[in-house]
Amino acid sequence: MRILFTVRAASGHFHPLVPLARAAREAGHEAAFAMPPSFQGTVERLGFRWLEAGLADSSPEYARYIEERNRLSGRERVTFHRRALVRVLAPRMVTDLLQIGKSWRPDLFVRDYAEYGGCIAAEVLGVPHAAHQAGATFGDTASNLAEPLATLRAQHGLPPDPELRMVERYLMLSPFPPALDGSGGIARPTLHHYQATPFDRSGDEGGLDGPLTIPGAPLIYATLGTAANMRTDILTAFVDAFRDERVNLVVTVGRDGDPDQFGPQPPHIRIERYIPQTLLFPRCDLVISHGGSNTMLGALAHGIPQVMVPITADQPLNAERCSAVGVARVVPASLATAASIREAALSVLADPSYRRAAQRIRDEMVSLPGPDEVVPLLERLARDKTPITATR
Repeated sequence: MRILFTVRAASGHFHPLVPLARAAREAGHEAAFAMPPSFQGTVERLGFRWLEAGLADSSPEYARYIEERNRLSGRERVTFHRRALVRVLAPRMVTDLLQIGKSWRPDLFVRDYAEYGGCIAAEVLGVPHAAHQAGATFGDTASNLAEPLATLRAQHGLPPDPELRMVERYLMLSPFPPALDGSGGIARPTLHHYQATPFDRSGDEGGLDGPLTIPGAPLIYATLGTAANMRTDILTAFVDAFRDERVNLVVTVGRDGDPDQFGPQPPHIRIERYIPQTLLFPRCDLVISHGGSNTMLGALAHGIPQVMVPITADQPLNAERCSAVGVARVVPASLATAASIREAALSVLADPSYRRAAQRIRDEMVSLPGPDEVVPLLERLARDKTPITATR
């Protein structure tokens, strides 16, 4: 079986697909990634075939999209971004995937949920497609995407789909445990939960070397992920919050970030570009982040409580759900200061209920089927070409 994974050029959306691709490969199937050129080296270094598809992130069109998105804020920015996924990014992806479909001939598409070209191309080619939920879903998906998706479907000769059944038509895979699902009562008959297997080692970085500076003190890890780390004001608040506290603090600023911009630090504070979280989480007592899905799920997989400073995209929804189940304190980005971050972090460390709640979510995640148990679903979908309804 040939499986084509489709995703835009974003590490936070690419990384969650890698464990599924590896599981498929280990089961004897051929897996390839259709992505823009900036990810060719990463894909091939992991041993997968790369097929060029999608708008290059170095293109003028992509630059205009980023420039316009960055002028907006709040809900307006989220709405623009989601519509741009269809209006700006999907058309080129569809065109490229249709060409790939004619030459490489996949038996199945697996697309990141936010990559909408994959489902359009798959339906034109008559190939079944599965979606993977890398971030929290939005209740207003239909109002945001119905019109641009209808236009794109019509351009490729597909019939109207006013209820957007195409998006989750055959199979929806979610690494979110049911407690954090957030479907809000919306019927999602093809939704299947599975156990997240965090992947973050797409580069050659190692873990945290040596013993902690303050033995016996908590280790706090603070990050804004791979996409939101341009908010140096929030990163500065993370650093300043613990300058005089008896904790060990590790802050990562992204592979393109500059640790030196924050100036000299005391020995108990380390600022790095990138440390794979899977190598750091086993030593952590608290994670402070923007509430990105990968960081959130990775921390919960280790039963670690969190402080979240949501900025955009699905982060406010993640933070809301984590607060509701008692695994995190939330500090709005507009109120993120050294004092507010410090107060939230120290209160979570002092209250064992947060860790107990995180451990309950961890146990729920462990009980879910792993990526190797997802492969039979993909095999069945490629064979039968019919929706796979989840059993409740």
